Amino acid sequence: MTTELRTTAPTPAASAEQVEAAWHDPKLANVLYHDWEAGSYDEKWSISFDQRCIDYARDRFSHVAGTSGWPYRRALELGCGTGFFLLNLKLAGVIDSGAVTDLSPGMVEVARRNAANLGFEVDGRVADAESIPYPDASFDLVVGHAVLHHIPDVEQALREVLRVLKPGGRFVFAGEPTRYGDFVARRLSRLTWWATTRLTRLERLSAWARPKAELDASSRAAALEAVVDLHTFDPAELRRLAERAGATGVRTRTDELTAAWFGWPVRTFEAAVPRDKLGFGWAMFAFTTWQRLHRLDSTVLARVVPAKLFYNVEITGTKPA
Repeated sequence: MTTELRTTAPTPAASAEQVEAAWHDPKLANVLYHDWEAGSYDEKWSISFDQRCIDYARDRFSHVAGTSGWPYRRALELGCGTGFFLLNLKLAGVIDSGAVTDLSPGMVEVARRNAANLGFEVDGRVADAESIPYPDASFDLVVGHAVLHHIPDVEQALREVLRVLKPGGRFVFAGEPTRYGDFVARRLSRLTWWATTRLTRLERLSAWARPKAELDASSRAAALEAVVDLHTFDPAELRRLAERAGATGVRTRTDELTAAWFGWPVRTFEAAVPRDKLGFGWAMFAFTTWQRLHRLDSTVLARVVPAKLFYNVEITGTKPA
């Protein structure tokens, strides 16, 4: 099953002056960066609501939290972006109904529209994760994907998560970068960007060069990305942080080692060349290679490589009953 979704045209990229102002306020930086990205975010990150992403979301959830308790009656996605995690979990049968929040109005708008295009109705609110605008004990489940590392006070956000959960309710956060994994991924990405932008200056490869204005915009966006990415996590420290916030039954798991070493350079290369140069064959190569490496990571390397060396950390816990 594949569902085509329309998004708005992307908001103009950040100016140099706006980027400079955002360096001094990480929450403002998150709003600006994600508003600018909202219209093109699904395309940039290959987000969809078909079997590929349904399986990914379901597997990331069950990897750390198991499959018992499905479907959760009412769920909240924190830092929803375009709705990737909650909507795909809905399609996978993990939840019945849900709500989404994000600090970025643009992201909330796109998430609500994506839900409507899928035939769902979600409550969408612009909200700070450190002060969630719902009453106590409102949800059976709170989820998030690649959101905790954007939040200045993660422990306060987890306290808020526990407040809005019903007694015994669960939270699941996935897609958070580990310290080592982020260190390696960023360096591979920078090397890929440097190599691609220089090689495409050669005359015989000039057709693969993106216009300078687009490269400048991408560079400014990358600068803002460095502002909004506030944390990397050691799995054991993240677990202790959730326990300090009041959670019980906390556990973490990690995944993606060679898959991340492959995936981040691929995404960087895709951002550095014109999109029309990369067709369906490239997309299938990138996806199937990532799948094979992810399988290698989870079935073989996870048995012998220390957990903290993997790229992603997932965490789950419950509100005391």
